[in-house]
Amino acid sequence: MVLKSLELNCNIDLDTANRCLADASAREVVEWGAEMFGDRLVMSSSLGIQAAVMLHLVTQIIPNIPVIWVDTGYLPPETYQFAEELIERLQLNIEVYQATMSPARMEALYGRLWEDNTVESLDRYNQIRKVEPMWRALRELDAMAWLAGLRTSQTNHRKTLRRIEMQSGIVKLHPILHWSAKDVYEYLTAHDLPYHPFFDRGYTSVGDWHSSRPLSLEDTDERDTRFNGLKQECGLHLPLTRGEADSLNASSL
Repeated sequence: MVLKSLELNCNIDLDTANRCLADASAREVVEWGAEMFGDRLVMSSSLGIQAAVMLHLVTQIIPNIPVIWVDTGYLPPETYQFAEELIERLQLNIEVYQATMSPARMEALYGRLWEDNTVESLDRYNQIRKVEPMWRALRELDAMAWLAGLRTSQTNHRKTLRRIEMQSGIVKLHPILHWSAKDVYEYLTAHDLPYHPFFDRGYTSVGDWHSSRPLSLEDTDERDTRFNGLKQECGLHLPLTRGEADSLNASSL
């Protein structure tokens, strides 16, 4: 069992839920989640370029919702500063999670994994620094459902998603899944919300300092600016296999 909530979540009819919410607004999806899951609903945020949109949208409805922020230990200084601005302004109930393996220990054992420029090394990096802390957070917060600000325009995998999905035993809600870049901009403007300072430097997405860069004329896709163009997803929003789930549940990394 990936999470204690797995058995409960199996009773949810995803097809029916998606039909009912097909024409719902982003706010209505959040309200549905709040009514359905109560205090077992959480959200995640990368505190990235447009993080203020989901953080504002959700906390206007559920002010004290736990906001899981996975801090890899390799974020740019500007991200930490931007995070503090949003935490203070929106009075976020932030839950910071980090890998149990320090950056120094990881580099001593495996080297600077991002420099290998292979999918295998990036997968190991993401598993240690992002995936394990995220699923530990979901377990410790006893989450039944997870709000995430994914949008179909971001990656090939996200094009396949519905508003309500199941990921490794937890319900995922995607309120702004079908929003365009224009929708995001208009929401930020309408509510006078800040965006990450890297946006003004040409970034369309920002993660760790070593795996993000500004968009260039040669890029055919915005996600080419992450992970040296080798990967579109870091693994946080991909299903776990049973073996991976068991490994994470017993992890002592």
